[in-house]
Amino acid sequence: MTSKPLRLLFVSTPVGPLGTGLGGGVELTLYNIAQEMIRRGHQLQIVAPSGSTWDSLPIVQIPGNLQIIAQSQERTDPITMPENSVLANMWDYARQIQSEYDLIVNFAYDWLPLYLTPFFQRPIAHLISMGSLSNALDQIIKQVAKQFPGTIGFHSLAQAATFTLDEQFFCLSNGIDVSQYEFCAQPKQQLAWVGRISPEKGLEDAVSVAEITNIPLKIMGKLQDESYWQQICQNYPNASFEYLGFLSTSQMQQVVRECRALLMTHRWVEAFGNVAIEALACGVPVISYRRGGPAEIVKDGKTGFLVEPDSIPGLVDAVSRLDEINRHTCRASAETEFSLEALGDRFEQWFMQILNF
Repeated sequence: MTSKPLRLLFVSTPVGPLGTGLGGGVELTLYNIAQEMIRRGHQLQIVAPSGSTWDSLPIVQIPGNLQIIAQSQERTDPITMPENSVLANMWDYARQIQSEYDLIVNFAYDWLPLYLTPFFQRPIAHLISMGSLSNALDQIIKQVAKQFPGTIGFHSLAQAATFTLDEQFFCLSNGIDVSQYEFCAQPKQQLAWVGRISPEKGLEDAVSVAEITNIPLKIMGKLQDESYWQQICQNYPNASFEYLGFLSTSQMQQVVRECRALLMTHRWVEAFGNVAIEALACGVPVISYRRGGPAEIVKDGKTGFLVEPDSIPGLVDAVSRLDEINRHTCRASAETEFSLEALGDRFEQWFMQILNF
């Protein structure tokens, strides 16, 4: 813990207002880090798109058109910004007030903030929220890592590996307020799947497991790709699954904690996988493909199972072995490794190193 309070300016993701779910895992990450920094006595301001709904946190709302999400673009696509871009507007605002802060923290997976880094007087810490998806972004991340060593942060080593950086970076993992998640020792005969409903999340594999095992699947998250969802509904008419919508943390954990396991069926390198630690906090084992961040969270055979990527028989086999997992061990893992305190320690250390405190 630092004795000197820091003045921090957090600049949010430009793909959606905070509290809408459009920002995916970035929203929960930003919320938790912000809460913990305030609890530790640091001064904090968040810059976010208009319509952000977190009343409990200090937010400056910036108008403008939202940015297209990176997952919907090709690797070689040019960098584009809409007219009256909220991203540009947020960073213009940050530039104007930068002298009031010690450090600016960028939560956008976008080229512009990285490009602007050398033009700012104040240092900028970049928390990269996804694996490598764009050649232009890869290039600018490498450039900033070289010019400003230690200012690039990742959630997992698997995510960092997709960028092949030579320079030093920080691996920050993630964390949650474990007290918000209730432990459940006796689950119902049901499985959970939580995430954005879009092709890279591989929801159809989880639905397939529900069909084969005849165990109902509870689906939660932002419906991002309507045609993809309709295709799943058509392809699995006999599977027992229910879409519950995008739920608040409180509502979501009430459903998840009563499930036998959380399924993670991602097709891409998931940078971390917040839902994995949320499930563990409820005492719920995680069955995940051995791919990306979740492979660094789940202890195979202890807090869940890691399965060969894209293997539905592997998922089904793991479901049949769930009785081997002690749900108390799952909860303990969340409490020790992924608490807000552990998260705060890692981020504070990163900030201090950038500021040479």
